[in-house]
Amino acid sequence: MIKIYKPTSPGRRNQTILISESNNKRTDKKILKKFSKSVHRKAGRSHGRISVYQKRVGAKRRYRVIDFKRNKFNIEAKVVSIDYDPNRTCDIALISYADGEKAYILRPNDLNVNDVVMSGEKLEAKVGNTMQMKNIPIGLPVHNIELYPNAGGKFVRSAGTAAYITAKEGKYVNVRMPSGEVRRFLGDCKATIGQLGRDEWKLVKLGKAGRNFHLGKRPKTRGKARSDSHPLAGSYSRRVGRHPVDKWGNLSKGKKTRRRKHTNKYIVKDRRVK
Repeated sequence: MIKIYKPTSPGRRNQTILISESNNKRTDKKILKKFSKSVHRKAGRSHGRISVYQKRVGAKRRYRVIDFKRNKFNIEAKVVSIDYDPNRTCDIALISYADGEKAYILRPNDLNVNDVVMSGEKLEAKVGNTMQMKNIPIGLPVHNIELYPNAGGKFVRSAGTAAYITAKEGKYVNVRMPSGEVRRFLGDCKATIGQLGRDEWKLVKLGKAGRNFHLGKRPKTRGKARSDSHPLAGSYSRRVGRHPVDKWGNLSKGKKTRRRKHTNKYIVKDRRVK
């Protein structure tokens, strides 16, 4: 749910926040410390000189360790709590296995406290279960998809996203990604059923520059607005007809960057083809 503030100040006038669906009571601090770690974010200045442009460290936060592999097979796990994660756009769920072990997972829509989830080869196709894609029915939304078997989920981990299995051909399955690309994966790769929640996060209005500052983003100056130290800088007569480039003269917009030609055979349909 998006909360709209009253215009009590210029910064509040267009500011909105997304109310998380996490529990009213946060996870125990001991549990949070056990399943999180401190991260040194590299940004800002080094010896007085800017080392990473247009970034800063931002507000202090601890990184929540997420179980992307889900490799405890055929053991029931109960959802203990739904928590907010400052490092990602979607909520996370704390699950407790029958043997007492706990872990954090990404929280899809319709996964609530006291629900039971499992991971295995042949399970019921319900929200939160992790299965091999060759055993998932066609047309179901999935997320946290593995690129290689037992390597951990790499694809479709942002809030509100979901991929769909469109076909199965031999040992491969065709998956339609959120970008529109249709890609082939090995059927032994695992995926979690369900669409990730918090899909309204894209509609949030920051309202003031300070919120961007706390997120680790510094002001950005366009290259052509500078007077020097940039290929696009200077008078208008010198930059007419120049392609957009970065500070070092490399093409910055529209340039093809893909170099993994040996994996092009796994792309069934390009995301740019409508």
